[in-house]
Amino acid sequence: MSSGLPLPEPSKSVVIDTASLSSSSSASVWDRISKWVSENKALVYTIAGVAVVVTSAGVVYYLSDSSRPGQSSHTPEKKKSKNQRRREKKKAEEEKKAKASSVQDEPAVKKAEEPSDEIPEVDEATVGQLDEETRKAYAAKLKAAGNKAYGSKDYNKAIELYGKAILCKPDPVFYSNRAACFNVLSEWAKVVEDTSAALAMDSEYVKALNRRAIAYEHLEKFSEALLDFTASCIIDGFSNEVSRVALERLLKKVAEKKGKAILEAKGNKLPSPTFVSNYLQSFRPKSLPEGLDESADLSEDSGKGQLRKGLLAMDQKTGDGYEEASAAFTKALEVGDLGEFEALALNLRATFTYLQGNAQNALADLNKSVELDPSLVQSYIKRASLHLELGNKDAAADDFELAITHNKDDPDIYYHRAQLHFILGEFAEAAKDYQKSIDLDRTFIYSHIQLGVTQYKMGSVASAMATFRRSVKNFEDVPDVYNYYGELLLDQQNFSEAIEKFDKAVEMEKQSKPLGINVLPLINKALALFQWKHDFQEAENLCQKALIIDPECDIAVGTMAQLLLQQGKVSQALKYFERAAELARTEAEIINAISYAEATRTQLEVQERYPQLAARLQSMGAGFGGPPGL
Repeated sequence: MSSGLPLPEPSKSVVIDTASLSSSSSASVWDRISKWVSENKALVYTIAGVAVVVTSAGVVYYLSDSSRPGQSSHTPEKKKSKNQRRREKKKAEEEKKAKASSVQDEPAVKKAEEPSDEIPEVDEATVGQLDEETRKAYAAKLKAAGNKAYGSKDYNKAIELYGKAILCKPDPVFYSNRAACFNVLSEWAKVVEDTSAALAMDSEYVKALNRRAIAYEHLEKFSEALLDFTASCIIDGFSNEVSRVALERLLKKVAEKKGKAILEAKGNKLPSPTFVSNYLQSFRPKSLPEGLDESADLSEDSGKGQLRKGLLAMDQKTGDGYEEASAAFTKALEVGDLGEFEALALNLRATFTYLQGNAQNALADLNKSVELDPSLVQSYIKRASLHLELGNKDAAADDFELAITHNKDDPDIYYHRAQLHFILGEFAEAAKDYQKSIDLDRTFIYSHIQLGVTQYKMGSVASAMATFRRSVKNFEDVPDVYNYYGELLLDQQNFSEAIEKFDKAVEMEKQSKPLGINVLPLINKALALFQWKHDFQEAENLCQKALIIDPECDIAVGTMAQLLLQQGKVSQALKYFERAAELARTEAEIINAISYAEATRTQLEVQERYPQLAARLQSMGAGFGGPPGL
């Protein structure tokens, strides 16, 4: 299964691990996208766990930066001076007050604005009799009185006074201040009404935008709130921390709400053939066991016959073949009478259930599998993958130890335990286990590939390149070795040689797998052409070709979305981001993809409703002179 694990700095590309554990599966698209941003002129603002990126085309989008297991965001701090600590304490107190009030800047009570005489008495009937100068003076006094009432927490009185000020002289500040009163009273519909009136007079009134966004959020109109907070952040140049945190919160709320609906409608659906193939090939191929091979006289309607049917269908390495295999393993267990092969059938049904994104059901099958046949080492390995995806790395490590007690010489154990170390950032331990896997069986190409990638991650570039050169020599007929060798070359900006390797991988895929080729070399070539020559058209063509071969390849969909976004083709990019959400396997991956889609949708609305802000975004992006440090 591809995971798109990132390479060490200064990385320009992403090496795709063909068989890493599923906890990193979402990185297959989004880590790749994050790296992409670093190749282009883009302005980046960090919003807690999200980087808000403004490209040179003026496009805004968001990159999730959720920490992975084993990665620490903590960096040692220098000892701060007494003055620094005092300033930080003061700033923290101010931010706390701002959040507690749920508005950014409530109307302040200023003594200089207090009325020097009685509050003017006006109403709709009498205000028309006043001249403009008197109305202006009355409005100022009424506003000052309203501020005083607000400061005294007499909100209803303040609402009345601001209302009279509006009668005298409609002003966006008066509407916004009255909205602040309604905000305290939790009258959210009235907050929306008054802030909308203020924004009709001043479309860039940040306080009104933030107040309306808060009201929309309480009314559960999350998309509208997201738009207002986005506009507010653009106007402020993403400098207001409260607005930026609110923007992330709203983006997550929208994504979670839509993600649940997508997950419910998704049902039991396998991911793309590329995804499934890359996961399955992380285990060494085995021939049909005795009793299920062609010499066995098995009825297809029997449990054993269905089990054999599924194993043969897997060998097709196509979408239809994988669907057939999944159905056959389920039917085999329903029919029963599997005898010694029941544990294997449970293992295989769990595999496809897991690939469909149902970790809990897969775990139940694997638990039963190891109970029936404790010597079936692959069940421990797959259960370890599930534990890691569910966030239990200790249970994953325990399963590898159990597997070793049953067969210490099974090379698959060490290969997959190396994957665990790799994901956790324990590269030295990963390298040891990859080497142990190689020592036990030198014929498995992915142990060599992953050893090279791990060496590269550790900063041993010369060792990594030597490992890949040996791999090319020893596995010259395997397309994957050229693809991943090309990725390392691409990371070093050796564009021409990288493209040469990708082309060779594509040609070899066509010859060896005419019915279901791996499309990753096509996508990698698209990235190479984009990074090297900014050839958008050819990059798009290659992604389209990949999608014709494998319409459900999430990496191709995500790459296409990003290509379109880079060109400012926001509405087209949105369709691909939405498609990525539909293709995502787990709830976390779906939410991540929807976050991109919603951010893109908001960008479109900003362009439509606030054309002046779209222009400002463009100038912000164009004015940035170098790549961001993500």
